[in-house]
Amino acid sequence: MFTDPLGAPTDPTVIEGTDGTWWLFATQRRVDDDRPGVGWVHGTDIAVATSDDGGLTWTHRGVVDGLDPHDGRNTLWAPEVVFAEGRFHMFVTYIAGVPEQWAGHERHILHHVSDDLARWEYRGVVPLSSDHVIDACVAPTEDGYRIWFKDEAAGSTTWCADSADLETWGPSRPVIEGRPHEGPNVFTLGGWHWMIVDEWRGQAVYRSDDLSHWTADGRILVEPRGHHADVVATDTEAWIFYFTHDVSPFGPTGGGEKRATRPAVVRVATARVVDGHLVCDPDEPVDLDLRRATRTS
Repeated sequence: MFTDPLGAPTDPTVIEGTDGTWWLFATQRRVDDDRPGVGWVHGTDIAVATSDDGGLTWTHRGVVDGLDPHDGRNTLWAPEVVFAEGRFHMFVTYIAGVPEQWAGHERHILHHVSDDLARWEYRGVVPLSSDHVIDACVAPTEDGYRIWFKDEAAGSTTWCADSADLETWGPSRPVIEGRPHEGPNVFTLGGWHWMIVDEWRGQAVYRSDDLSHWTADGRILVEPRGHHADVVATDTEAWIFYFTHDVSPFGPTGGGEKRATRPAVVRVATARVVDGHLVCDPDEPVDLDLRRATRTS
């Protein structure tokens, strides 16, 4: 559905702007970066694209300025953008510098606000369970808001914290433990709350009736492997935006982490609830029109 000039947009999030335009934000990995190790997935900006036709076509708009409050070249990952309290809020992962290996580097989630999705004001670091947290997802609750995130210091599992105003946060607590995963995303469809998480073998699905107690409900987007996703839902349908590699680096037939496996694209698939279960067929034709999910406030 979408790629960008550097060839590897990942961790997409999609939201409607104030004028009905839809915005897609994503981590902008650099396929042709020559740094050793995993330097190519660090030092990344947040790319942005917009759509005026409900998501059928997207125009790349460059990268988002003003998200990094620190000096030098640093790393931004996995933007989460929501509209709440009359403004847009972005929660984005931050890593100092451009590491060439995964381990040994603190990870934090930064909070920004905006009135137009183009200009962002830095609000601070979200205080969470450790200094190795990434991949925020935010949704409203009866009492305010909840942020879900991956805590790498806790076995790469999903944790959460609550806030009344998106500025002050309560203590963190575990939500989904067990098998390591990342990229939690929470949405409501078919009378249930759903969470999907990237297990690097498709998206594991969890179901809840209260946003607090979750029951495993299988996996979706197993082939091709759908990674770190965002969901736009109406009352009756949902579109899952996820990224996948042109050549998978994973599995017995995968190509490993090398230049040929770096390119990625953002794809979209339809999800629906059938007999109380979330189903999603990535090969099914998609009737995509995000205007059916237009925000009412």
